[in-house]
Amino acid sequence: MEDEAPVIYGLEFQARALAAQAGETDQIRFIVGTQSLRQENQVHHIDFDDENNVINKNVFMHREGEMWHISASTVDKSLLTTCYNKTSESKAEMRAALWRLPGDFDDVQSEDQSSHQSLSLVCHLDATDYGDMKSVMWHPTGDNSNVVGLADNHIVVWDIDTSGNSAQMTSSAGLESKGQPKLTCSSWDPHHNCVQIATANDTFIRGWDLRTMQQTYVIENAHGQLVRDVDFNPNKQYYIVSCGDDCKVKFWDIRNVGEPLKVLSDHSHWVWSVRYNRFHDQLVLSSSSDSRVILNNIVSLSSEPYGNLIENDEDDDDDADDRESREASPPQDGVIATYEEHEDSVYTVDWSTADPWVFASLSYDGRLVINRVPRAEKYKILL
Repeated sequence: MEDEAPVIYGLEFQARALAAQAGETDQIRFIVGTQSLRQENQVHHIDFDDENNVINKNVFMHREGEMWHISASTVDKSLLTTCYNKTSESKAEMRAALWRLPGDFDDVQSEDQSSHQSLSLVCHLDATDYGDMKSVMWHPTGDNSNVVGLADNHIVVWDIDTSGNSAQMTSSAGLESKGQPKLTCSSWDPHHNCVQIATANDTFIRGWDLRTMQQTYVIENAHGQLVRDVDFNPNKQYYIVSCGDDCKVKFWDIRNVGEPLKVLSDHSHWVWSVRYNRFHDQLVLSSSSDSRVILNNIVSLSSEPYGNLIENDEDDDDDADDRESREASPPQDGVIATYEEHEDSVYTVDWSTADPWVFASLSYDGRLVINRVPRAEKYKILL
């Protein structure tokens, strides 16, 4: 039972911004943004044909500047946001904007690709008063029109009107800590009616209630060095995962933040990105400056504990000895696979929203790799 080979796609420029096309749930598609100081930057709209194991692409110009973050709407597959470095003769500043893809993937691809089209600007997300933009998050379910951005040491909420091509800032909150350390990352809690988010700054992780813009919890010294990424368990309330420059991945229960539930030390350099699988939350991906992507099985903290998977049907053909042996050796937490197709720092990894077994990773040298969960592990989960 051989696994399919990884599929590698090379971009012309360096890159660190990658996101699954969250509003597309039928086709396996990702969006990648480039970082080039000298050339016009590009957004690559990637389609993965899993039957033929090939990548198709559309390329759009992003003339505003090099992209440091990209995210896709959870409800409208044509919308995305970018955070980009806008440079002029006097200064450089990080800004954010909301864009629309020119058309559906197949329609665009049928046109002449020799002259790249540009993204259609919907509106800028203005946070000039709050400093440089870091990232933008879309509402997890798309039930409302709010997007949340990080700007230096402030959280900013906009209400967007795509038909009117406008974004109205509705609320903001700032860090009240010594030195005003800058926010590094955020994640939107998909539970509790989607009114809470988590942010990280320095070695701290903080919870926020978007209704009051007040802090709800603080994990002090969550990592020994800078926290790079956080993600909520999509299926189990109160559980989050974080990673950082101390080379570790840590799991937390936000109701009891004194100690992590589990610590992984599989990487040998800064861990930039960590993601729960949206369907099978025992599958956790991480990527690092050690050029590796690691897939872990964390069944002990998942919403599918081993006990629920054991068949206790009286009509089971297995005899008692077989059942006892299975119960005596439940699945263990551990590394499922280490992916080493990259040769540079892997800044981002993300799961497909259309296929729970497919994920993409992006390294700074512009190499995008699409991989799959090993078949043996897939069948263990499904059977």
